[in-house]
Amino acid sequence: MSDSDEYTPPRVWHWDSENGGRFANINRPTAGAQFKEELPVGEHPMQLYSLGTPNGVKATVMLEELLERGESGAEYDAWIINIQEGKQFSSGFVGVNPNSKIPALMDRSGPTPVRVFESGAIVLHLADKFGHFIPSDGASRAEVLSWLFWLQGSAPYLGGGFGHFYAYAPSKMEYPINRFTMEVKRHLDLLNNTLAERPYLAGDDYTVADIITWPWYGALAKGVIYEAGEFLDVASYHHVQRWTDTIAERPAVKRGRLVNKAWGDEDKQLLERHSNADFDNISWR
Repeated sequence: MSDSDEYTPPRVWHWDSENGGRFANINRPTAGAQFKEELPVGEHPMQLYSLGTPNGVKATVMLEELLERGESGAEYDAWIINIQEGKQFSSGFVGVNPNSKIPALMDRSGPTPVRVFESGAIVLHLADKFGHFIPSDGASRAEVLSWLFWLQGSAPYLGGGFGHFYAYAPSKMEYPINRFTMEVKRHLDLLNNTLAERPYLAGDDYTVADIITWPWYGALAKGVIYEAGEFLDVASYHHVQRWTDTIAERPAVKRGRLVNKAWGDEDKQLLERHSNADFDNISWR
């Protein structure tokens, strides 16, 4: 169907498994496990099941930041979940995240393991548990949480909206690309205006608001995702660029962005992470 063709929705929608697109082989309108397979469990308090996409990077950066602060209880094993192979539909993974999306965390630090799914929930759980990167109460906490939930609501427009139609859809369609481009540009303008007045999203301090937002909009600002930097004119958002570069220089961020990464230069991939020594074998500094 061309972009100009009129589409008339049927009375009842039926799934067409051959609808195309890069992820057509794993997208379906049903939930739940598709096959039996247990998840591996390592020796550390935190067991992360993930992939080095922006959502996965949120969790690994947070864990690395906590370790950088000396929180040994944040030591973790990071197991790769290859979503292209459908590993997110195993019975073990669905048991941790019934939504079958990465990342998923099992907090085994207490007598009863606690599952935490969805990236924002994982980062907030860790922030509250260890008391870092989030104010304890008052207006400052409200500001941080507002930006955290803003990102969780905004990222789908960037990923599932703009990214899908610009980079992954089987054909280019003007209306959806323009519609989601307008929204992503509005997000960039909002971030740029905010960061013109403060060094970090929620104020003077680096917080979970930055940890949550940087993997998506920092990568976008550098043209890393969707190869859309020129199309979106990302270089014109000067304050977003400054913020992006500042966070990228943090040692924990440099490490966290490479965990569970399975593409690009092999010397910048750490498929699984079980101790800090694993970084000795890759180029991360």
